[in-house]
Amino acid sequence: MSLAEQANMDCVFWVDGACSVYEFRPLQCRSFPFWAPFLNSREDWESLEHMCPGVNVGERHEATEVENWLAARRWDPPLDADRLEQGKTDES
Repeated sequence: MSLAEQANMDCVFWVDGACSVYEFRPLQCRSFPFWAPFLNSREDWESLEHMCPGVNVGERHEATEVENWLAARRWDPPLDADRLEQGKTDES
């Protein structure tokens, strides 16, 4: 999920093949691809190589850094359709 999408489903901050707000990107972007569903198994992780050219390339992250991202995402998960609908109900 992204904050908002362009017509082709790319994030609105994805411009000319790069993130236009890279230095200030939100947690959901900073922590990708270290999202819980991709860390369940080696196969789940390897499936990302087809989606993201940065997987297994570039800077390595310490396990504690990844664990901190996962904890932060559990504490404040990204907004999804269910949470959005729940918020509408709560405010009504």
